[in-house]
Amino acid sequence: MIKKILKIFIFFIVLIVSIVYFSHYSIEKYAKNKTYNDVSIIPKNKVGLVLGTAKKLKSGYINLYFTYRIQATLELYRNGKIDFILISGDNGNKEYDEPTDFKNELVKNGIPEDKIYLDYAGFRTLDSVVRAKAIFGQDSITIISQEFHNKRAIYLAEKHKINAIGFNAQDVSRRYGFKVQMREYLARTKVFFDILFNVQPKFLGKKIEIK
Repeated sequence: MIKKILKIFIFFIVLIVSIVYFSHYSIEKYAKNKTYNDVSIIPKNKVGLVLGTAKKLKSGYINLYFTYRIQATLELYRNGKIDFILISGDNGNKEYDEPTDFKNELVKNGIPEDKIYLDYAGFRTLDSVVRAKAIFGQDSITIISQEFHNKRAIYLAEKHKINAIGFNAQDVSRRYGFKVQMREYLARTKVFFDILFNVQPKFLGKKIEIK
């Protein structure tokens, strides 16, 4: 009886590890050559989709993921590789507003306010990507985040018939981003279940034209 239970346990462990590995490998393979580190060679798109994150950590320090995504967005815009910026993030309550934090920082650095659009319902990467097309009418976008995040977003975009490339914001050290990197394996696995079960954004709503 114990041997049977042990075999079943080992089987499920192997199955889970296999699914996680397959998900990670598939996204890496699919997104190959679709992310860029050099602004001089990345193709131009009308809209850059910035994937939101918290401005500050729980410790009160500035979140480096936030800082580096701001820098990447500025680099793209200043080099004429995007005309408009769509910031998509979580605005779950009055005290937490990722899109507005990004917008304020970009405006402070010289980006015209009328070139920035905010999506307050980007609760997940899936929501941000799908809403870029469903609400903001974009069939082709440049996604702006760290490379590991860009790859997952590109995979989601392509599965929803959106042509997507990614511009890689500077990454953080392995020690700084250890928890995020571990969560990424689970997030990539979840992508496949989202696609399998045709999961849709939490909210849609009225269309907004970017012009």
